[in-house]
Amino acid sequence: MSGYPHGPTGRRTEGDKSVKALRLLTMNTLFTGDVPARLRALGAALDRSDYDIVCLQEVMFRRNARLIRRAAPAYRHVAYSGSVLLKGGLVLLSRWPISRWRFVRYPMTGPVRGELLMRKGAQLASVTTPDGELVVVNTHLSANRDDDWSRTNRYTRIAGAELARLSGLIAAIGPSLPVAVVGDLNVPRDSAVLAEFVATAGLRDILAGDTRPTFRPTPRWPSPPALDHVLVRAAAGETLTGSADLVFQDKVTLGDGRQAYLSDHYGVQARLIRSK
Repeated sequence: MSGYPHGPTGRRTEGDKSVKALRLLTMNTLFTGDVPARLRALGAALDRSDYDIVCLQEVMFRRNARLIRRAAPAYRHVAYSGSVLLKGGLVLLSRWPISRWRFVRYPMTGPVRGELLMRKGAQLASVTTPDGELVVVNTHLSANRDDDWSRTNRYTRIAGAELARLSGLIAAIGPSLPVAVVGDLNVPRDSAVLAEFVATAGLRDILAGDTRPTFRPTPRWPSPPALDHVLVRAAAGETLTGSADLVFQDKVTLGDGRQAYLSDHYGVQARLIRSK
């Protein structure tokens, strides 16, 4: 596999050409804890869902990607890379064909941290939907260990460098193609660094103004920001509108009957409508 580029209800197939809206999910799946059990439960939920495209972060290992694919056979098309450790920890599942895709790594900048082993970057995939090609950019930026997104913060500077690389990748996508940039960007929705990126890349934030946490609050972090995003760019001469909401916020039943959260992040689902 190489090359370029509410709760869920119902099920659709590639033969259903009456679809007007594309349904997308992005979710950081958390690479620690009882990973196989949680991924099996997530895969089963996805298989029952009506999402067309699913973008996952922190899947980490090829065996985990295979596990999800076995649990969600309705998604016949998949993109990930890496023989053992997945590049960027990124996986894209799609009900529609993926014509080409590629992974681009972000620049490695200090401080030195274990997170560098994840080889973070962006996964660009061209998906053939009933309404034409859509470029989906699945990404996971470096975490801010200081919880400080001011311009002078060391981690904000790292995020700025990664977003600059991402902006260049988006600029290289022809204007005739619509683009959806999704994932755990690790910058708050109301941060200046995100606003600058959105403006520079010509994107629109589907969740603009919604600052509900997308990371599950904990006693150590009772008020986390909105870190997971759905950003879109319409093709020239078209509009790309939509709505989004948080999902997978509650505990689910695992295969052995235990109750557990699927991740330390919530999922973000979006409904995108492309029109001329």
